[in-house]
Amino acid sequence: MLATNWSLMMRDECVFTLGLHKRSVSISGIKTCFADLNSQKYLIDLFEKTKPDVVVHTAGLTNIEQCEASPDLAYDVNVKLTANVAKACKAENIKLVYISTDHLFAGNGSLVDETQPVEPINVYAQTKADAEKHVLKANNENLIIRTNFYGWGTRYRLSFSDLVLQTLRDGKALKLQKNRFFTPILIYDLVSAVHELIALNASGIYNIVGDDRISKYDFGLALAREFELEKKLLEPGYDSYDHQIVRRPADMSLSNIKARNLLSRNLGGVQNHLARLRDQEVFGLKNILLNL
Repeated sequence: MLATNWSLMMRDECVFTLGLHKRSVSISGIKTCFADLNSQKYLIDLFEKTKPDVVVHTAGLTNIEQCEASPDLAYDVNVKLTANVAKACKAENIKLVYISTDHLFAGNGSLVDETQPVEPINVYAQTKADAEKHVLKANNENLIIRTNFYGWGTRYRLSFSDLVLQTLRDGKALKLQKNRFFTPILIYDLVSAVHELIALNASGIYNIVGDDRISKYDFGLALAREFELEKKLLEPGYDSYDHQIVRRPADMSLSNIKARNLLSRNLGGVQNHLARLRDQEVFGLKNILLNL
């Protein structure tokens, strides 16, 4: 979902080659190729042919429950494949941008910055933390982006905002957590910020998230207001963290001060991001992605 959005948004600014594995995707103006992430040699050969200035690694197993149920698979996908990409980039002297997560901490603090030691509490978070180590070990000039994004998904992968909008448009009730917090960012604004960081040759870890810390429930309300949907269908829920099947952090909010200082601007809050999301639907981005 992220890679297809990224390509569509920046195809007039950059030359992209979209590396695919299981799915066949056709996007006007975007080259595609098969990418075997299991083989460093394959990746090195691929990079020699395509000659990228930057590789952005977006592949991963992000289903929290699936990672917990299949830790070996989670490790293979999130850690081993990332290590292969990082080593291939190092061999070809290519900068790597790795898309990480806001899920790396226990959730006991708010607006965590990049200096806070990670404290993963589930398999998914542990694999992402391990992957970050491989990325920086391969090349300390690589760039790690910790984020929590939303936007228009594809027919086979819906985003959190898609699920909320679809449920409300179907006239169904939806319960969202009032006591789980995050700092979401629209994919468009995430991609724009990352390209600015690349242009500045930034390296290391950056939190690229929205300016607003918000609960999942209040985010749902904001979505309903922006898209003029029935807010009464949304119900506040409250997680009991002591009885979760898979432990999840209560507060995943990250501080984006480091990025804001480097970019000399704000990254935007929920209200302006949601207004842009609605504009994207009006101008057809949603339909393009659903038809991929």
